[in-house]
Amino acid sequence: MPAPLPIAMVAGAEGPWRITRIAAPIGAPLPAAGRLAMLEGAAPVPADAAWCLRGVTSHIRYTVEAERRRLAGMQAGLGRVEATCACLIPIRKTPAWWDLAQDARRAILEEQSRHIAIGLDYLPAVARRLIHARDLGEPFDFLTWFEYAPEHEAAFDHLLARLRATEEWRWVQHEVEVRLAR
Repeated sequence: MPAPLPIAMVAGAEGPWRITRIAAPIGAPLPAAGRLAMLEGAAPVPADAAWCLRGVTSHIRYTVEAERRRLAGMQAGLGRVEATCACLIPIRKTPAWWDLAQDARRAILEEQSRHIAIGLDYLPAVARRLIHARDLGEPFDFLTWFEYAPEHEAAFDHLLARLRATEEWRWVQHEVEVRLAR
């Protein structure tokens, strides 16, 4: 596994991604901004940023080996030329979620909600990256990043609808959806 990579999602006046919409299905939205940049590593954050969400890539926590192999064999990389649409979804789970043992969270995530199985249905059209932020004291536990071509936007919307209809989503305390284009 590669070393953890610090990531900063920086919204402001600059960045390769144009923010087309910010919505908050659960909780308060993020402040309006025009552009977004995903900064990897120790890149400095501009002082005039509208907001900045930080996290780090990490090891896979809820995936069993067979699922890990399937994901690795199917998923596309980020930065594909045709993937001119993206979505950043920061999520915070409830304190009760974090009070559960990891195996109980895994059971809700996959055995009950089929989170990983649902995601596999949309690969390789929708590329994704999970960024962990909870242990950094950030306002969200996860920053989920998705990239896809415009012709796959309806499939991405269907993916979100399926995930939001699961048992797992009852444990989400705050969710923001930031739609982007480049």
